[in-house]
Amino acid sequence: MPFYFFVLGAADLNEQLNIPRNNGTQGELRDEADRLVRWGGQAQRQGNFDKAIPYWLQALKIYHRIGDVQSQGQVYDFLGLAYVALGDYNRAEDALRRRLGFARENNDLQGQIFGLNNVGTVLLRRGSLPAARTTFEEALTIARGVNSPAGIGLSLNNLGLVASGNGDYNRAIKLYEEAAIYRTRAGDPIGEANTLNNLGDAYAAIHNFKETIGAYGAALSVAKLALDRPNQFRAIDGLVSTYSSVGQYTRAIELLEQRIATAKDADDSHQQLRSLRSLAQLYQHLGKYSDARSVYRRAIALVRSLRDTKAEAILLGEVLEIP
Repeated sequence: MPFYFFVLGAADLNEQLNIPRNNGTQGELRDEADRLVRWGGQAQRQGNFDKAIPYWLQALKIYHRIGDVQSQGQVYDFLGLAYVALGDYNRAEDALRRRLGFARENNDLQGQIFGLNNVGTVLLRRGSLPAARTTFEEALTIARGVNSPAGIGLSLNNLGLVASGNGDYNRAIKLYEEAAIYRTRAGDPIGEANTLNNLGDAYAAIHNFKETIGAYGAALSVAKLALDRPNQFRAIDGLVSTYSSVGQYTRAIELLEQRIATAKDADDSHQQLRSLRSLAQLYQHLGKYSDARSVYRRAIALVRSLRDTKAEAILLGEVLEIP
């Protein structure tokens, strides 16, 4: 389940933290806090969330000391993202609620919309569906009040996730369809592709083959134009599963080859390996053992080039299981 945070990118840190200084002492302190935030951002981009968090906590103390409310709120966003990535939902919720508090204190309606959606997403991941729904509904009310297509689309999408979580797929479908309209209006192709994939999931849950293919196909088209690899992979996976479920294996194989090519273009070895294994396993399921072995050899060559001995051992073991 994708997680949307209303924060500026790491490349914008210098600009967002360019706040006028009141005196020399505050300037030195703010410089130190800004450096800590940037160091945390560097660690985060490398996937080292455990290393990023201490930097941001130190920066937070300094911003609090000099009374920099805006930067405190932004750091809480960064912390919330990191805690979610680590699966620490208690700390994530606390950080994001603090961020939401700053948005309310400053009457920042856009910040409230996305802050509420962030908090609601954490609640959703924790399985607190009623609380998540209430939070998303509050976000939707504010978004409609200020006529924010991005906020409306995000809130409707998240309400669709709640409905899906409750097994109410018909309700989810209506919410996703409306959300997709607003995400198109907002010029948010990544959000639109995500919602269309969610729509495909909902149609798949009620075994509506035609609409499932249509939703995943639309998601794939939008994601391709946006060069949104994660949603491309997700859409292809949905299509492969759907076509396989009705015995249309030729189309499933074509899509898996497309997935391999997409991963190769993106220089994403992890997704290349996933794609190759899926294709090999499908060939094996169909009794095409020679084709399965051939694809496994491609996968083994890939992991050997990466010097991943653990993955190589797993693949060799799977090849031995082929009749």
